[in-house]
Amino acid sequence: MSNNTNNNNKLEQLNKTYVLVLAIMSKRRTWVFLFLFVYTIILSCSWNMLKSVLSWYDSTVDRSPDTSSGWPAIYASIALGGIFGLVSMAAALAVAIPATVVTWISVLVLLTFFGKPRKSLVVEGKKLTIEITKTVAKILIKEGNLVAFVCAILGYFLLVRKDDESD
Repeated sequence: MSNNTNNNNKLEQLNKTYVLVLAIMSKRRTWVFLFLFVYTIILSCSWNMLKSVLSWYDSTVDRSPDTSSGWPAIYASIALGGIFGLVSMAAALAVAIPATVVTWISVLVLLTFFGKPRKSLVVEGKKLTIEITKTVAKILIKEGNLVAFVCAILGYFLLVRKDDESD
């Protein structure tokens, strides 16, 4: 008997926890907080990576100032471009996911209104999910590569100009 009451208490506690989590997650404030929290983490990590790449570059240039080859600047600029490309892809993904979900739901609702049976709706939903995911991934990769390329070129010229000014 006590085992049955323990199970009922556990179920009640799980049910209360589920209701509480559902109530919290249904608030817009919670999603705004999560969104800002994730962006803060992304910016903090990218800022720390930026500082570490620049300190590596400065130590490399200070250690061997007589070598005028631009290899350290190239390495540092590629690293900076890669970092900012990944950060821009993460930021674009954070914006693209809600828009993609809304689009996906809208198309499925329209298909339902036009009289598609449930079984074909499930098949169409799977196809639609795969197609949307591929399209979003292609766009994110293109944008990330573009940002990485631009940041690498700008970083290289800024690092080389910084070296020329310090000489």
